[in-house]
Amino acid sequence: MSTPIASNSSTFDYTSLNPPAPAAASASSAASTQQQFLTLLTTQLKNQDPLNPMDNAQMTSQLAQISTVQGIAQLNATLQAMMSNATQSQGLQAAGLVGHGVLVAGSGMSLQATSTGSNAALAGVELSGPADAVTVTIKDSNGILMRTLNLGAMAAGSNSFLWDGNTDSGAAAAAGNYSFSVAAVQGQNAVTANALQVGMVTSVMNGSSGVSLNVGGLGTFNMSDVKEIL
Repeated sequence: MSTPIASNSSTFDYTSLNPPAPAAASASSAASTQQQFLTLLTTQLKNQDPLNPMDNAQMTSQLAQISTVQGIAQLNATLQAMMSNATQSQGLQAAGLVGHGVLVAGSGMSLQATSTGSNAALAGVELSGPADAVTVTIKDSNGILMRTLNLGAMAAGSNSFLWDGNTDSGAAAAAGNYSFSVAAVQGQNAVTANALQVGMVTSVMNGSSGVSLNVGGLGTFNMSDVKEIL
């Protein structure tokens, strides 16, 4: 029979769990360069020829150069800190999108049952400018025309719309995946129109290129790719 080992938390050395703190970092390269410059300048002033002293303009120029170097180093450090804070802030904002629907570039739509028992599909349109008439053409997986929607006038930017699942003949389309295209005009002039599809954000990734969103089966998108949060 083994003998239990008595424990006493008051005698345990918890500091052994942590590695020793690193030695204080040496002065930054910018500060070191500045110190070397001042030392050299002081030495030059001490050993200059009294009959041919250092030119004041030359000394002023050297002081200005070292101040410029120091200022650039401080500016770089400030910019790096700002970029780091911006990345962290963007990551927190992106995390809040998990579980939410978003509109991103794409021409697919999913017709599925709603709480009322009928089928419906949600999608979107992005317009480069205001339009008097916006037309959406919906096709099935075989490219057969199912429905033409006249959405009327729309403002510039992203706009969402709902398909009630009915075909042009009035029959109910089967639940499933469909594709659609968009056309828009303002008077007699065409307006650039892009199709937007709906997806749900499932997770967030923080990589070397920044924060990205996993939008279900639609793929990975940058935060800037999100046209609208539903």
